[in-house]
Amino acid sequence: MLISLQALRALAAWTVVCHHFMQIFFDFHASGPIGQFFVDRGAVGVDIFFVISGLVIYLSTQDKDMPAGRFLLNRAIRIIPAYWFYTVLMGLMIVALGQQMPHQVVDLPHFILSLLFIPSENPGGYGLYPTLNVGWTLNYEMFFYLMFSLVFVVPQRLRPLVVAAALFAVCEMVSTYGVLSRFYANNIIYEFLLGIAIGWAYRRGWVAQGLWMPLMLIAVSLVAIYNLPASDRLLNWGVPSAIIVVSCVAMEPWFKGNRLLKTLGDCSYSVYLIHVLVLYTGWFASERLNINPYLVFAICVPVIALMSWASYIWIETRLYRRMKAWAEARLAPVPSRSIT
Repeated sequence: MLISLQALRALAAWTVVCHHFMQIFFDFHASGPIGQFFVDRGAVGVDIFFVISGLVIYLSTQDKDMPAGRFLLNRAIRIIPAYWFYTVLMGLMIVALGQQMPHQVVDLPHFILSLLFIPSENPGGYGLYPTLNVGWTLNYEMFFYLMFSLVFVVPQRLRPLVVAAALFAVCEMVSTYGVLSRFYANNIIYEFLLGIAIGWAYRRGWVAQGLWMPLMLIAVSLVAIYNLPASDRLLNWGVPSAIIVVSCVAMEPWFKGNRLLKTLGDCSYSVYLIHVLVLYTGWFASERLNINPYLVFAICVPVIALMSWASYIWIETRLYRRMKAWAEARLAPVPSRSIT
């Protein structure tokens, strides 16, 4: 993994944390320009995540031939354990404290659909969100992985075209069916293809290293994101996010070898999953004890960081390795016995 992408993943995750802090503590009513930025534009961290995901999946599978099922199994082992764990915790929190959590409701059918990455109306009545609200992005991620698995049956030179065609065709097809049409008609899903395009260009040496030009492009992209609405998310936020990603890749020599940034990036998935649980806990403390919300947030940040680091070590690394070793042992071909 490029350290520049790790740093950007961490920044994107913590941007989303600040966005949800403004939602949970202030119901998206900001009192200053910084707060207003996170209210209006903090969700762009998701767009950056999607572009990075497309880039990383493309680069990590080049020059590799594997069954599509093996690819999907590896991704499932990587994504599902932590997501299921924190979804269960969120469900228990809602059951225990649901009366005090605005709009938070859990029921068994919706909970099961959440675990299966199937979009469905949240029983709280606020949209197509799973029990662990941030999991809506993982519905897109798993859908992308399913489409990407098709590339392993075609030559490498055709893989970007195949995944693009498959993603477009299936999205257009499912967008005619009820709930799925409301979810997969969102053009945010095509941001994965922007990441694949960056990976394709990077592999061919078309991403030139530099500092001042990438910094200028990042500044221009941030201005665009700040001034453009999310109504056309792919064009207004997705394209600037892709420019930010490719600019960070171009600055890789200035990031290379930074272990802190690598660790922050490693923990970003757990940060994304954990932060809502911690913020809701902080919100309860703020309401009950009448503590300043910003003081509570200052406490929540290191708590999220420490919990995410522990989650990365125990769930994302150690459990992942054990599950992968177990799966590979079961999938390994059985040696034939010689008859003597």
